[in-house]
Amino acid sequence: MASYAMKITLERIALFQFTPAHCAQARAMLGWSVEQLSREAGVAAGEIELFEARREVADADRLALAYRFESEGLMFFPGFAPGRGMNGKVAAAEPVV
Repeated sequence: MASYAMKITLERIALFQFTPAHCAQARAMLGWSVEQLSREAGVAAGEIELFEARREVADADRLALAYRFESEGLMFFPGFAPGRGMNGKVAAAEPVV
């Protein structure tokens, strides 16, 4: 029971912290097109475009996008550009300007 509650809590945190601007910024940091992100995250390109245009998309799609970027070492905080985590996967990427 506690693990399910923890999963729901973590998903809500991810949904709150990951914004449409983060999605576009993270794609730019990784040099990914909408089509590449679609393949990487398993989310339809049209849904990604809707999300980046600040339109409603399913929470499952938003989570898939956030988790895919997080697996590349990116972290998301409201009001800030994506940051690099400590796993070093994107250490060689150029900073976002």
